[in-house]
Amino acid sequence: MPSLFDPVQLGAIHAPNRILMAPLTRGRATRSFVPTPIMADYYAQRAGAGLIISEATGISREGLGWPHAPGIWSDEQVEAWAPVVQAVHAAGGRIVCQLWHMGRQVHSSVIGGQPVSSSATRTDGQAHTYDGKQDFETARPLDGDEIPRVIEDYRRATRNALAAGFDGVQIHAANGYLIDQFLRNGANSRTDGYGGAPENRIRLLREVTEAVAGVAGADRTAVRLSPNGDSQGVDDSDPASVFVPAVRALSNIGIAFLELREPGPDGTFGRTDVARLSPLIRQAFTGPLVLNSDYADANGQAALDSGIADAIAFGRTFLANPDLPARFRAHAPLNEGNPRTWYSQGPEGYVDYPALASVAA
Repeated sequence: MPSLFDPVQLGAIHAPNRILMAPLTRGRATRSFVPTPIMADYYAQRAGAGLIISEATGISREGLGWPHAPGIWSDEQVEAWAPVVQAVHAAGGRIVCQLWHMGRQVHSSVIGGQPVSSSATRTDGQAHTYDGKQDFETARPLDGDEIPRVIEDYRRATRNALAAGFDGVQIHAANGYLIDQFLRNGANSRTDGYGGAPENRIRLLREVTEAVAGVAGADRTAVRLSPNGDSQGVDDSDPASVFVPAVRALSNIGIAFLELREPGPDGTFGRTDVARLSPLIRQAFTGPLVLNSDYADANGQAALDSGIADAIAFGRTFLANPDLPARFRAHAPLNEGNPRTWYSQGPEGYVDYPALASVAA
């Protein structure tokens, strides 16, 4: 079986190792969702990853409600992303842009209008806004006639990502955001061709993926799913019945890779007793499969040894350890992350985590 340090082909992207950097929202863009120069430093520091999956990046004003997160729908955003991507490439890395529509997980004070979703539902709890946390609002169901507009937003974002120099894109269809709100029956009560039976609920995912692949090529298009358990209030009564056919559809499209975020009962950032679906998904998906959630070097290698995973995506570990592959190879101690600085706007807790060489010195 391959090791974490062996190369892997992810569609058209040759990754020199199987230690991927998972998407991590960090909140260092401007209030108008434009990337900033410090982001080039942050991503270049982590260019030793086999592949960097960027932080979730909004495809439209409607779909981006996280304060200071970046978007990729405007020319200004594309121009600001270009030096970030160039810095990664100059450091020898590869990076894809994660495309994000948050659906109901936004607040009108941030996006300037009522949230949209599969159905008229709301998330419990509060949304992050520029005015502090505010109660989530009831979403407006997307009309069937509006869905082509949303799909076109994904196409435009894909064109923009390629124009900025990204090596490909990943469709964020996980974590309770818009596409996940269509996939799972706990959030989708539609009675049209996008609701009801599993083949209808996976329709938006399939159509978005086909549209994105039509722009980037299937071999530069990836997808992220979170099939097991509740995620931000989005759940399904029979997840295998919808996610297995969903991944078969993705496999037929020929996407570059599929990433699964699968927390367990003892998860440190979300937990569930719902069994992981990766063994079933491995049987249904013929492309590279990337696993994510609470992995370290030992259990990450064990997942490769099992034959289920082809690579492992590391999130908060990469946040605090810019040279994570080197640390794993040297069996070196890891930096501890500081949650208080995850979503702040300055360099602290962003570009100041020490690399192994500086620690040794």
